[in-house]
Amino acid sequence: MHIPDGFIAAPVAAGAALVSVAAVAVAVRGARRTLDDRTAPLAGLVAVFVFAAQMINFPVGAGTSGHLIGAALAAILVGPYAGMLALTVVLVVQALLFADGGLTALGLNVLNLAVIAPVVAWFVFVALVRIFGSGKSAVLLSAGVAGFVSVLAAVAGFVVEFALGGTVPVDLSSVIVAMFSIHTLIAIVEGVITALIVWSVAAVRPDLVAGLRRSATPAARPRAVVAS
Repeated sequence: MHIPDGFIAAPVAAGAALVSVAAVAVAVRGARRTLDDRTAPLAGLVAVFVFAAQMINFPVGAGTSGHLIGAALAAILVGPYAGMLALTVVLVVQALLFADGGLTALGLNVLNLAVIAPVVAWFVFVALVRIFGSGKSAVLLSAGVAGFVSVLAAVAGFVVEFALGGTVPVDLSSVIVAMFSIHTLIAIVEGVITALIVWSVAAVRPDLVAGLRRSATPAARPRAVVAS
């Protein structure tokens, strides 16, 4: 759902850029504490996967497009801080080299796709794992729901931004219907892909799944989810 240049008024875009810069600065500090020699390569692989997934676009209308985000996958596997940075790098490269999303709208896209989506996904996943445990079915459910909700959270961010400063002569209700209808389908696909990949990693190396490490209690450290 990359936003093009001129789609959102400059004051709103500038405000989003400031929020995004602050969020990325926090993510940089957080990633320094959470990434190590074991998890840093995984963050790189996640960024590559996200980049490839986001290159597949589905037209929504009025100059916008929909696509898989990968925010939930990134946040669950490498944590919210590294996940935010991976998504930010992907969005910057796409804007500079592929004109996917406008440069003046980069702050908006970072806010929606690299801040809101992974942060929401992280909290949803951690909360569900704490409730349902880290068994096979629980991890599948938790990751799938986190992936689904992350897409709709990013859409909600865009809708708020459009309501505050949309410049295209399209009724807000029409934008809401168009965005949520197509992105609900995309969210389902995102949830399925996120669930399968997270489960696959957790089945063999649960210690590499940041979401499982964070949600584990001293009495229940991450174990392979195949023993549900």
